[in-house]
Amino acid sequence: MLDARPDVLTPTQLNTLARGLLEDTFPNVVVEGELCNVSRPASGHMYFTLKDARAQVRCALFKPKSQWLRFAPRDGMLVRARGRVTLYEARGDYQLILDSLEEAGEGALRRAFDALKARLQAEGLFDADRKRPLPAFPRRIGVITSPTGAAVRDVLSVLARRLPLVEVEVLPVPVQGADAPPKIVAMLERAGASGRYDVLLLARGGGSLEDLWAFNDEALARAVAACPVPIVSAIGHETDFGLTDFAADLRAPTPSVAAELLVPDRTELLTRVRRLQRHVEDAQMRAMQGRFQRLDRAALRLQAQRPQARLDALRRRQDEAMRNLQQGMRRQLQRREAALRHAGAVLRAHSPQRRLLQLRERLAALAPRLRPALARRLQRDALHLRGLARSLEAVSPLATIARGYSIVQRDDGRIVRRVDDVGPGDALRIRLGDGSVDARVEAATAESGTRSTPGT
Repeated sequence: MLDARPDVLTPTQLNTLARGLLEDTFPNVVVEGELCNVSRPASGHMYFTLKDARAQVRCALFKPKSQWLRFAPRDGMLVRARGRVTLYEARGDYQLILDSLEEAGEGALRRAFDALKARLQAEGLFDADRKRPLPAFPRRIGVITSPTGAAVRDVLSVLARRLPLVEVEVLPVPVQGADAPPKIVAMLERAGASGRYDVLLLARGGGSLEDLWAFNDEALARAVAACPVPIVSAIGHETDFGLTDFAADLRAPTPSVAAELLVPDRTELLTRVRRLQRHVEDAQMRAMQGRFQRLDRAALRLQAQRPQARLDALRRRQDEAMRNLQQGMRRQLQRREAALRHAGAVLRAHSPQRRLLQLRERLAALAPRLRPALARRLQRDALHLRGLARSLEAVSPLATIARGYSIVQRDDGRIVRRVDDVGPGDALRIRLGDGSVDARVEAATAESGTRSTPGT
């Protein structure tokens, strides 16, 4: 048995020191690698190995944190792990104890793409009723792409072959990397505001999801949807889809196909023009033949109808119509003259001068009768007035007073009819035949007795 010395360590001591050194040196690391040997026992913990082409490391993700994973880890998946480096002392195994695990590479990008696409689609950015039709015969096309890529060469070649007359302007932008989306957005805004282009083509050649990721930018998708000029999006190959494909007015599987969709083929146009030219020539020939036939028929009718005889008949009709017109005018004039004479007679019969003369004659006849009638009326009124005066004198109290009677009134104007109507001290006015006397009551005596009060 070896003697224990201070510089000799046991396996436990060595592993403890190594664990402390690892945890102090690498408290938090992020490692990206491929999953293998993924296992998830009944305990809920997860164990697996992260590897690359030359090395591997063991990892553990315990149950409380493995429950929050947003994907199902499987062998061969590229992931990004965050945690701390440690050492399992019992076996001396070097490993990572993880705090989080997420997809890396295309898996994470695809998930981000799906989430952004769903949000923009819910806003209505990709609705079909927002899509605008492309012009049938564009005069100028703007191609927004890299000036050195294969896509621009394919597009220019197809456009030159199909319709050499169309004007094509290459609007250079980067099509990959973090600075590509803002520059493409700026180019879209300038092209849309210039008013130079009938249609815009946004093109890029094929590549991985990371290479094409610039065309999944939210700001770029909104700029494509808001552009006032129709846009065709041709990004990558037929199986590649970007957000600009959904926001554009038309999506083409490749840039070459997009060029074919933008312009008609000149051979087909020439064939169509020749066919239309033949149709026009045939229509013109048929129209000319129809006109010649109508001209021939008109000449035959003209000869059959003898124009001079027709002119003579028209002159006779004109003369007859003129005579009828003159006779009608004379009859109308005669009727108007008769009506005028009748109106004159009626006017003379109701002349104001004649009416005044009649009234004067009647006035002269009535004037002698007015004075006797007035005298008789005055006589009747005088007799009636004298009768009324005699009746008034018969009932007047003045006649009674003239015979020695009088009228006694209180100071308030009421007539005294009974002894009880006055009392001692009351002021009285006694009206006589030739005037009135003011008096004051000293005593009032009824027939049954005497009531007296000293005067004041």
